[in-house]
Amino acid sequence: MTDSNQSSSPKVRFVTVDADRAGQRVDNYLLTFLKGAPKSLIYKILRKGEVRVNKGRVKPTYRLEKDDVVRIPPIKLSEEKSITPSTYVLDQIQQSIIYEDEGIVVLNKPSGLAVHGGSGISYGVIEAIRSLKDKYGTYELVHRLDRDTSGCLVVAKKRSALRRMHELMREGQINKVYLALCKGVWEGRAREVNAPLRKNTLSSGERIVRVSADGKDARSRFTPKQRFVNATLMEVKLYTGRTHQIRVHAQHEGHVIAGDSKYGDREFSKALKTLGLNRLFLHAHSLSFPWGDDGTMLNVVAPLPEELSSVLNKLTKK
Repeated sequence: MTDSNQSSSPKVRFVTVDADRAGQRVDNYLLTFLKGAPKSLIYKILRKGEVRVNKGRVKPTYRLEKDDVVRIPPIKLSEEKSITPSTYVLDQIQQSIIYEDEGIVVLNKPSGLAVHGGSGISYGVIEAIRSLKDKYGTYELVHRLDRDTSGCLVVAKKRSALRRMHELMREGQINKVYLALCKGVWEGRAREVNAPLRKNTLSSGERIVRVSADGKDARSRFTPKQRFVNATLMEVKLYTGRTHQIRVHAQHEGHVIAGDSKYGDREFSKALKTLGLNRLFLHAHSLSFPWGDDGTMLNVVAPLPEELSSVLNKLTKK
């Protein structure tokens, strides 16, 4: 995608569609390109003919072709609403990149940083990386991590890579492994937790997930890696990717995760806080999946953050 006018002040832009965008509906294309613009505005500028493709009007359902020239009117709303991440956050994102190629970027996401803006959050990882890399590029999240969870997060740099990653996810070819410090001593060896999960919204508006027979299929495999006097470092492999899956499955097994304010144990977390734990002890440690033209396995590892490894060093081994 080439842009003949990327001035900082809002002006008409003429964008040439590249092969990676061919086949995309023009309304979806505009939603991706005009970050922050509501759908109602997208349909309005299409209806009024402010958006043109090859100098002609098009309907929202028009599918773009390679080398189409799209006229994009100046949208002040997007510019006014956009929030530029701080230099500190941009530096964090830059330093957290652990793998990058022409299709994807893998970050070791810091804990406390949301993956995207919304619900009172001005910006997240995706807004920061767009600001850092290419404001007008694609850059879309392949998957999500909870705000308090750190570790491997994949961002696609183009639509073809996003489609491929989603295809691998559907086929179960992406191996995700997490590290979690859980309450109590895990008895026995590894075991699979097969407990369906259902999202619920409390009267306060808080979203919470519970094990429920009528919930969606959710499977995790918990493997004890290191046992301490009153805690166990667990390696958790995900077979499905439900919201809060590891946290709720850990609770279901009677081994809540340290620092979990929603599903955890207050006294356990308080005891760990005296050792320096001020966050959720859940880390997306590694990812592996077939990648590239030859399907060679790509293995990416996000080292355990210092604030977590230091807690382990203070615990008494069993």
